[in-house]
Amino acid sequence: MNEALAASVSNVSGTASVATVESYAKYIGQLAEQCLRLEVQTWPKPGLVSHVDNGSHTDMDAITFSRSAEALRPFFAELAEAGAQGAAMSTLRKIGLRAERAMLQATGGINTHRGAIFGLGLLSAAAGWRNAHPGDRTSSLGEIVARYWGDDILGGPRLTTSHGETAHRRYGAGGARQEAADGFPSIYNVGLRALEAARDIASGEAEAARVHACFALIAAVEDTNLLHRGGIAGLRFARQATRAFLRRGGVGQAEWRRHAEAIHRAFVERRLSPGGAADLLAMSLFVSALGRDG
Repeated sequence: MNEALAASVSNVSGTASVATVESYAKYIGQLAEQCLRLEVQTWPKPGLVSHVDNGSHTDMDAITFSRSAEALRPFFAELAEAGAQGAAMSTLRKIGLRAERAMLQATGGINTHRGAIFGLGLLSAAAGWRNAHPGDRTSSLGEIVARYWGDDILGGPRLTTSHGETAHRRYGAGGARQEAADGFPSIYNVGLRALEAARDIASGEAEAARVHACFALIAAVEDTNLLHRGGIAGLRFARQATRAFLRRGGVGQAEWRRHAEAIHRAFVERRLSPGGAADLLAMSLFVSALGRDG
């Protein structure tokens, strides 16, 4: 993680003034962008776009993701500032919709980060709230999201044409909406734990830790992107392949990168892309950067 960014958060403390809220929000925007960039700079990730190849995608590449991440930075900052002010979910949603329009403009109409806008946006708002309210400093970002916005997340308007909503209707999958309303259990119970475990077994290699966490998330999450592309059979294959990799020791096994690449190629052959896990990886990095209890 960018050391200058990580250091800047330590300078923001106490009761938040307007200037402090704004400076912290700017930091959150930069951090969110950095986490999105780190996600795409991770390889091999089964079926996903990276700086090495385009995975199972023909309409986007690492440059597309970079443009999107840059365009989204000010909106994550705006969400953090809105969160600090106790904004309702309806306000956060409006900011998210403007962020989505900026993403599509930056990418030529390609959906690179719609899921991240939702999940990372809520975590940014929660970070803003926690920084501005000392009484909540011991709460995790996930707890804050569930406490203040959980009901409205579940009860809010649904984009019926989205892959997540289609998978929800067809397979009963909870998807990103349920994940957020529950306080992001996949981040705290899977993503963060995998990052921590991998940092020990991978001798501190940051990219290896991100690969390990990505595999762990694919193995555990009912990813609606996988369901959309491959149905139940695709989800089952993805889970079996990634769980086998983890059972063999993950990134702690000999020639782990060769094994991970073989799984990546198998996903590409089946056109599987676990975009939900990719979003959760970026969110796990974000929470991790803000501290273990983030």
